[in-house]
Amino acid sequence: MLKINNLHASVEDKAILRGINLDIKPGEVHAIMGPNGSGKSTLASVVAGKEDYEVNEGEILLDGENIDELGAEERAHKGVFLSFQYPVEIPGVSVTNFIKTAINETRKAKGLEDMPANEMLKLIREKSQMLEIDRKFLSRSLNEGFSGGEKKRNEIFQMAMLEPKLAILDETDSGLDIDALRIVANGVNKLKSKDNAVVVITHYQRLLDYIVPDHVHVLMNGKIVKSGGAELAHELEAKGYDWIKEEVNA
Repeated sequence: MLKINNLHASVEDKAILRGINLDIKPGEVHAIMGPNGSGKSTLASVVAGKEDYEVNEGEILLDGENIDELGAEERAHKGVFLSFQYPVEIPGVSVTNFIKTAINETRKAKGLEDMPANEMLKLIREKSQMLEIDRKFLSRSLNEGFSGGEKKRNEIFQMAMLEPKLAILDETDSGLDIDALRIVANGVNKLKSKDNAVVVITHYQRLLDYIVPDHVHVLMNGKIVKSGGAELAHELEAKGYDWIKEEVNA
C-alpha cells in the first residue's frame, strides 16, 4: 500500500529525514517510536504532503503510484489521512458541516456527485454511535472549546467518516487520560480492516497496549535504526532508547 524508498527531507535547508525505507501492506498497523527530534512528525507530514517540507531524494508510493508531486489535498483525496498533535479550531463551522464538506470534496475529486443527505445522515449516525459520540457534540464548532480528548475523538470520527486507505496518527495519545485513550483506541481498532493500514506515531508504549502493532520501528536522527514486533515497544518502555543508541554507534 505505502512504500517509501530512501526518503530524504529537509525544512528550511535543515536535513531531518536521512534515508527512510518503509513498506506498509494493507491490513497492517505500524508504530513509529523514537526520542524527541528524531523526525517522527516530519515523516508523517512529508507523507501527507505538507508544504513546509522539501523532499530532497527518494520516493513515496501509494498503491504503486508515485505521489511525490501531489499536494496535501490531492493525497487526502487518494486516501491519506493525517491526525494532528494540535488540531486546529474553526469557529462557526460545525463538526457535521466540516465532515460533509470533506466527504463531498473527496467525492468530487473522484468524479462523483455529493453524497445524498439521507445517506450522509445515516453514515454520521452509524459512525458517531460506533465511537460513543453524543449527537450534540456534532453541532459544536470544530474543536472550539474542546478538551484534548474531545479533539482527538473528533479526529477519529473524521477518520471513520472518510474511510482512508492510510491513516497516520501523530501522537494521538498526547494529553489523553486513560478513558479518552481507551475510547480513541477502540475507535481505531473498529476501523481497521484488511483493506486499510494505520501508522501510529507515539513516544509511549501505553497506546500500543490498546492498538497492537504488527511492526514497530525506532526512528533516530532521521533514520529507522531498528524494527521488530510489538515486543520491541515493551522493551523500549522498560529500557529507554540509550541501548539502541549504543547498538547503532557500536
